[in-house]
Amino acid sequence: MPNALFRKYAKYLSPEWLRMNVDEGQRFIAVSILCGFLCGIVAVLFHYSIEFIFHNLWEFASHQDTLSFVLVLLLAPTLGGLIVGVAVTKFAPGAAGSGIPQTKFAFYNRRGVISIVDGIWRFGLGSVFVGLGNALGREGPTVHICSSIASKLGRVFFKSTARQQAIVPVGMAAGIGAAFNAPLSAITFVFEELLDKFSTKAIGGIVIGVVTASVVSRLMLGEDPVIKTLKGVQFTTEPWMLIAIPLGILAGFIGHYFVYAILESRQYVKNVKSVPAWVKPAIGGLCTGIFGVSAYFLTKLCSHNNTGENGVFSIGYESLQHAFEGSLALWVLFFLFIFKTLAVIVNYATGGSGGLFAPTLFIGGMLGGIIGVGLTQFSGSELASNHQVIGGCVLLGMGAMFGSVIRCPFTSLFIIFELTGNYTLILPLMFGNILSWQIARRLGVVSIYNALLIQDKIDIRKFPTYRGSQDYRNLPVATIMTHEPLTLLSCMNCEQAIKHLSLSHVKFHGYPVVNKEGELLGMVMHHELYENAKELTLEALVVDQSVVTVTPETSIQAAARELIRNDYQQLPVVSKSSSKKLLGFLTLNDIARQQNSCDEDDIEVADDTITIQPKLS
Repeated sequence: MPNALFRKYAKYLSPEWLRMNVDEGQRFIAVSILCGFLCGIVAVLFHYSIEFIFHNLWEFASHQDTLSFVLVLLLAPTLGGLIVGVAVTKFAPGAAGSGIPQTKFAFYNRRGVISIVDGIWRFGLGSVFVGLGNALGREGPTVHICSSIASKLGRVFFKSTARQQAIVPVGMAAGIGAAFNAPLSAITFVFEELLDKFSTKAIGGIVIGVVTASVVSRLMLGEDPVIKTLKGVQFTTEPWMLIAIPLGILAGFIGHYFVYAILESRQYVKNVKSVPAWVKPAIGGLCTGIFGVSAYFLTKLCSHNNTGENGVFSIGYESLQHAFEGSLALWVLFFLFIFKTLAVIVNYATGGSGGLFAPTLFIGGMLGGIIGVGLTQFSGSELASNHQVIGGCVLLGMGAMFGSVIRCPFTSLFIIFELTGNYTLILPLMFGNILSWQIARRLGVVSIYNALLIQDKIDIRKFPTYRGSQDYRNLPVATIMTHEPLTLLSCMNCEQAIKHLSLSHVKFHGYPVVNKEGELLGMVMHHELYENAKELTLEALVVDQSVVTVTPETSIQAAARELIRNDYQQLPVVSKSSSKKLLGFLTLNDIARQQNSCDEDDIEVADDTITIQPKLS
């Protein structure tokens, strides 16, 4: 009887029946609720898995003698890196990094299709990598995992590719909301980082997913914010809050160079071919172990109660909590700031699986703590014992650093409020965050997640940030250049070059000429191949030629000026460290296409659906 009853009503739960009998708008709401529910559970399980692994690792290491303690904390992150290295190289290449760039790429370049298998791999590898002590965060991977769940639900319940794409932001927001217990931040982050502009029509499904995921998260984890110390503390406007100005400036510069160090280190590691790719995350893990152990013993020497801090390892919220309480000495804060920064750079550059949200907040908190302790120690007696001032500075530092690194100013405001449950520092927090964000924007036009995609030679022209005409001139050439140009070998003669080009079915005004080592020697024009003797080598054509080049960092506007000044149709793009290392190719057509791209594509959001409608020219 129960089986017959189940068979009778089971059809009403099948995707086929729902697609045929339920209105698409209603179905979208139902799927958003289901997505939020699943994402909430998965995000909490991901949190528990990391906490469980690291807690047991630290408990085990703490009960060993000093030598064994050091060995365990050196080997554990190394093992985590080795597991990730092998898995990413052999089975799951999409599980490296934070997961947010992968989500953005899939949303715009693959119509929101993210494999659920990638999400499963991300869950397992993120748990192992961060749980075994590596210094990255869980929030970025949670976004990727939950977006893969949303993508799978979209493909199951909707035939329309537009609806399948539209459900991905719901999963993204639900993941952030559940991971941080921060629903407002989740909503603003999706619009600032993924959709790039606010829409009242897109917000419906996102809010439903976030609310559902947050309810699940709070039922499983409790109502308390992540950082509990300042909950309920009331700040009154006082002169010391002016510290937000220098702190915002400092965070703006430090955040920019932190991002620069990650990108440069990552590119350097990618260029090292003598070390197998699967070994590189293990090397990063070993370095993190060295940094973490060094920080532990140094903070133990400098602490008031002879207790070391383990904040360099894993998420590090416990040390951040201590910083809020004002219980960390100045040198303890300094060592945590330095070693955590180094560990995050090395872990991310070597291909670890983890995010940048939590590390950024940690580094900003330590920076704010240093400023706060210095302020209380070198000011009058009125502030000398005021731990509330130190906690307030930690809060300001977290927000300012998040604004400069992640480049989402509204999210940087809301996330601090929701992480701590404290809303009374809003004025200095707003000032410091916006100041740091503006400084970072001036120093580097491209945000970190887009810069990572550019570094991986992924086309981001479909992204809304790069469709608008208001700022495209200041974007770097790397955003629009061709990364794999058609080249000619210098040993070819004109006849061989013409034959080679005829086989490629591609025609340009000119072509880079390279030697056998791939070094750029010059440019040969298409007409020159026909005007010179067939036996003449390309090396003879470009001998003593002065080549005009640009680097990937050159702005589009500056590159356009070079093309116009020299009356060229194209320019080779070379490394800024070597004018002989060819990285790509830029043409006038690339610039014209970017200039007119805001007219070629319009994003419209209707009935909770995101669609891309091309306009015919």
